[in-house]
Amino acid sequence: MAEQLTPETPEESEEQPIKQRKNGLYPGVSDELAENMKSGWADTELHGLEPIAQAAHTADRRAALSRRFPGERLVIPAGNLKTRSNDTEYSFRASTEYAYLTGDQTQDGVLVLEPKGDGHEATIYLLPRSDRENGEFWLDGQGELWVGRRHSLGEAEQLLGIPAKDVRELAAALKEATGPVRNVRGHDAGIEAALTDKVTAERDEELREFLSEARLVKDAFEVSELRKACDATARGFEDVVKVLDKAEATSERYIEGTFFLRARVEGNDIGYGSICAAGPHATTLHWVRNDGAVRPGELLLLDAGVETNELYTADVTRTLPINGTFSPLQRKIYDAVYEAQEAGIAAVKPGAPYRAFHDAAQRVLAEKLVEWGLFGDLDVDKVLELGLQRRWTLHGTGHMLGMDVHDCAAARTETYVAGDLEPGMCLTVEPGLYFQADDLTVPEEYRGIGVRIEDDILVTEDGNENLSASLPRRADEVEAWMARVKQG
Repeated sequence: MAEQLTPETPEESEEQPIKQRKNGLYPGVSDELAENMKSGWADTELHGLEPIAQAAHTADRRAALSRRFPGERLVIPAGNLKTRSNDTEYSFRASTEYAYLTGDQTQDGVLVLEPKGDGHEATIYLLPRSDRENGEFWLDGQGELWVGRRHSLGEAEQLLGIPAKDVRELAAALKEATGPVRNVRGHDAGIEAALTDKVTAERDEELREFLSEARLVKDAFEVSELRKACDATARGFEDVVKVLDKAEATSERYIEGTFFLRARVEGNDIGYGSICAAGPHATTLHWVRNDGAVRPGELLLLDAGVETNELYTADVTRTLPINGTFSPLQRKIYDAVYEAQEAGIAAVKPGAPYRAFHDAAQRVLAEKLVEWGLFGDLDVDKVLELGLQRRWTLHGTGHMLGMDVHDCAAARTETYVAGDLEPGMCLTVEPGLYFQADDLTVPEEYRGIGVRIEDDILVTEDGNENLSASLPRRADEVEAWMARVKQG
């Protein structure tokens, strides 16, 4: 990674020498070099750009937001870069709320809806092209020579369908703003500082809740993105099966890296940290260390999802026999989870209570655990009343899915888990059984086995559609699929 010069801000650089990075190899910038770098550059402004694919949808979303908060200034930031270590940053991912309303994904961006008449006037505040006159483009660590060209404000307007202004002027303007203001918190400390005496936590949370609930029902563009994410994820699972022998020779990280390659080639990234849990690691719900051994005869629980370039993620889990064939006990536990998932998926339909799919899956798992003698004389109803099955089922059976893997998380309880399903909602159905390696309440042969099966289910007008159905689920189909993929 090349060393970059680090100046003061443009205003400071006019008054004092440019600040160099400590231990940099160049002592400074000569006047002649500074002058030379100002000229001789071609005009690269882009004209006649077509709006991005979701521009009409983002306009509808902003209109719905405007109707909900008439007469109020609404501020939705994208967020800023976060330092990973010293002078390196984490890859930037725009806040979900900002990307949902604009389609833009650039750092430091802010969407502002200013009250106007009966509605609002939207403006997107962005960093303009790097300044060539003051040397910003080649001296600043985030100058375009270092990190790549960004769109001009004019180009952004064409692409997004929103008037664009320089974001560096926004904080000062917000400090002088009057009237009611709401802000999506947690993304931009500078914007929050400018609004500190104008907002309240309660009002800001209402804005966040509304934007979360707005995503409960997906529009046509969002559904198409989720299909794309699921299709790419299925190909990523196939990639993993093809290299299981290499994972056996190395570790779970070979699986992690293999799936990550697919995510970066076909999308923006992984939608969340991939869980590549082999053997007893499968009993740890969010095992993302991925540094364990991959051994024939054990199971691999792979929970992973591709995030598309428009930031919609799949969330799929398959539990695979590493040698290609389930043992009788593994298959017994797997079949129980499969049966529970079938019951859960069948309960997903418009008008059904959101909790119905969870209750259906949990009942099946409780029945199996009772059948296996793990509760003594207790019957299924008593087990469910006391929640005793949770020792081995552990988690809820699913969640909303979209731009966030746990989408709509800020929605009010009455509209989410206490609400009813509607066409256009997308959720995961993912029951599991997990017998910890040190659990003395189960037969020894159960210990260290974890199984989860997860699919992404779209609520339709007359039932549901499994968006990840291209990946087999039934045990015999899984074995046949793995054999076929390994043979190429």
